[in-house]
Amino acid sequence: MKTIDNKKAFFDYEIIERFEAGIALEGSEVKSIRAGNASLRDSFCFVEGNELFLKNCRISVYDKSFILQPDPLRSRKLLLHRSEIKRIIGKSKEKGFTIVPLKMYFKGNNVKVEIGLGRGKKAFDKKQTIKDRDTARDMSRQITDHLKEKKGGN
Repeated sequence: MKTIDNKKAFFDYEIIERFEAGIALEGSEVKSIRAGNASLRDSFCFVEGNELFLKNCRISVYDKSFILQPDPLRSRKLLLHRSEIKRIIGKSKEKGFTIVPLKMYFKGNNVKVEIGLGRGKKAFDKKQTIKDRDTARDMSRQITDHLKEKKGGN
């Protein structure tokens, strides 16, 4: 099962709330996603009317299809319950909130997109995230070194 993550979203945004949405796809796009030929980098969600759309999500053309090859960067409609859409639209209108795609995955035979309501991080928040990640990496490295020494000493 392929999962396409948007790692940059977790670095740039503090995710407050998550939603699972279906996505309207055409033709061979599902096969292309199943092959792992999709990217959520630089993609975002926007509201048009009372509907939610995913923009700049690159789903490459499936190389074995010949007819009706859709545009790889076209806008794709996200499928949610009306109450969820109203909640997301209401929250996104608040200052500082944005709708960010987090990951794309299969649930059964359906492609799902996990979207999140996020608040943009400031530069010092990003530096703190990097520092925390480096500290955790150093600690885990020291623990494994200590365990190797202990195992080798017996």
